[in-house]
Amino acid sequence: MKIFLQSVLFTILPFIGFSQIMESYDTIIGTTTYDLQSNGACQNRIYLYDDGTIGVTYTFSNEMFSGYYDRGTGYNYFDGANWNIWDTARIESERTGWPSYAPLGESGEIIFSHYSWADQDGLSYLVRTEKGTGEWQQTDYFGPPDHEGLLWPRMVTGGADHNRVYLISLTRPIANGGNPYMGLNGAIVYSLSIDGAQTWEIQNEILPGMDSSEYTHFTGDCYAWAEPKNNVVAFVTGSYDHDLFLMKSTDEGLTFEKTVIWDHPYDPELDTIPTNFFYCPDGSMHAAIDNSGKVHVVFSIASTGWNGTERTHPDTVDGIVYWNEGMETFAENPNSLNPNNHPESQLVKNYNLIGYMQDINGNGQFDILEENGLYPMRGISTMPQILIDEMNCIFLLFCSITETYDNGLQDYRRIWMRSSLNGGLSWRPFYHFAGEDNTTVFNEYFYPSLAANSDDYIYFYYHQDYEPGLDIYNVGGKDYLHWVHFARVAKESVVGIENNVLQNNSILVSQNVPNPFSDKTSILIKLHQPSTINLKIFNPAGQLLYQSYMKGKTGRNSFIVSRKNFKPGMYFYTITAGDYSCTKKMVMR
Repeated sequence: MKIFLQSVLFTILPFIGFSQIMESYDTIIGTTTYDLQSNGACQNRIYLYDDGTIGVTYTFSNEMFSGYYDRGTGYNYFDGANWNIWDTARIESERTGWPSYAPLGESGEIIFSHYSWADQDGLSYLVRTEKGTGEWQQTDYFGPPDHEGLLWPRMVTGGADHNRVYLISLTRPIANGGNPYMGLNGAIVYSLSIDGAQTWEIQNEILPGMDSSEYTHFTGDCYAWAEPKNNVVAFVTGSYDHDLFLMKSTDEGLTFEKTVIWDHPYDPELDTIPTNFFYCPDGSMHAAIDNSGKVHVVFSIASTGWNGTERTHPDTVDGIVYWNEGMETFAENPNSLNPNNHPESQLVKNYNLIGYMQDINGNGQFDILEENGLYPMRGISTMPQILIDEMNCIFLLFCSITETYDNGLQDYRRIWMRSSLNGGLSWRPFYHFAGEDNTTVFNEYFYPSLAANSDDYIYFYYHQDYEPGLDIYNVGGKDYLHWVHFARVAKESVVGIENNVLQNNSILVSQNVPNPFSDKTSILIKLHQPSTINLKIFNPAGQLLYQSYMKGKTGRNSFIVSRKNFKPGMYFYTITAGDYSCTKKMVMR
């Protein structure tokens, strides 16, 4: 199948290939035969501690061609020097799934997961006071009276000592052996503990704006927490079944305010009357809080329609959408999330449409095969994750079908990244995560989870196997062993600071010398043909501080930057010549 690019929208954006990876680390830390890690949003399953240690969880099974009776939480721990030998059994006593992982107290850790049989109610949570060592203490957590069954939990911790535990989960819908609760066939209920899950300040509460006066039900797994920051706590939820909205608290989770980001064009009538196809979230999303307390959200899109008896989802919709609290929300319109240049669409490339499939071979079309590997999330680009660091730089990570990577029948999904150095005002080129080496062409990368904190690197885990899509959806019950990877990528690689050579080698840009500098520094540019060269210097917040240009000649050209224009600190400089642009980092003492 050849999908031709929209001429109005299409811009060939450079992406950083394998040869430009500056510094990365990728290693296998576990295995599992169970590959359905989420029906929507990827959970918080990795945490980078201040001392350099790391904890990772995932849904584990070791069985093949079976009911995954041994299913539960897989766990691994990095002690600052080495990863443990990975577990070959779940860490719970009973069959579970869908773990969320977070720090607890001064040096402990906590995991919430759900029990997996219809006759087994509630959630399991495991606690230990010293991360990476000791026995797990397992406790059950139940839903409201007569609705004790809870599924698909999401949990994070916050506060100065990480003893505030924030939990959302779904009451068991009818399809999963439950009954409607408070008029909702699957209610999202919220709980808060302020003493490390020993007691509960708020328990199984339906928050205002999420009750049966607004909705008929919620979709499992289609919600995600942002990592709490200071007094701000927030989660986002949305799917083809209901609005996509933000719930935000500025008092550490005691009260919440609702912001509808995308207003569903048909709710609550969906599944009761036929609807035309409309563009909607595909259920996978993520959120992060910046240093000012503003919430940033990413979600992937699909389309769906209901003919009165069944719902269909075309597999050709592509896009990762970005929104923050300073941006316009999306209207109650079937085409407000249409990524194909529709006149009623509110999506603008590189502003709020920031992730999509890439034209790797540069021929102006997407050379992908007829059939996609199946996931519950139906977008071509999906499973987005977002990180905001201490400099308010934003890093996006997502999975996308990637042309030229296929097994002859289906295309593989690969991990792509992108960054913004100015709080989401503009976005840097795409970065293709290659994995451990260039021999991974015949591999699917899926279900990434991004650590919410970072240093000079971003940290994440992901799953990898040899077949596109999920085994659980394959006819014939194919079960394979899947690998769980931990990866670390230098931020400078994602930002594109090392992407300094145009593919046709028509321009070369040097690192400024000296760097760091205390008086003057020079930037060398070599051109193969004359061109106007523009220099712009930004602070880490993305503010333009200085710019200059010259009429560059063939051969050697240079800019001299003097300290008189700057205070000591870190800066980014961008060199532009014609269609070429690159960014590098410099430091003034």
